[in-house]
Amino acid sequence: MPQYIIYAKDYTDTDAVHRRMEARSAHFEGVKALKARGCFIVGGALLNEDGRMIGSMMVLEFPTRADLDAWYAQEPYVIGKVWENVEIHQAALATFDASS
Repeated sequence: MPQYIIYAKDYTDTDAVHRRMEARSAHFEGVKALKARGCFIVGGALLNEDGRMIGSMMVLEFPTRADLDAWYAQEPYVIGKVWENVEIHQAALATFDASS
């Protein structure tokens, strides 16, 4: 299944943190749903030097790019104008077993 790296930087206006906090629970619910479907691999917040959230990183896998695009169109951080600059790259994650 194709894997994708999502690298998203937040808006930097004065209301940006407020929008992030408002959308956060819906974003987490969406991530839980992705995990249940087997689409979520790993993710987390990007932090600045002071430890404040300035964006997000996610590694996801979807059967098709259209499936990824459908998720993205409904992502609360997109709808809620939390993420301003988003890069999406198809990836091929390395896998190693413990005996290697």
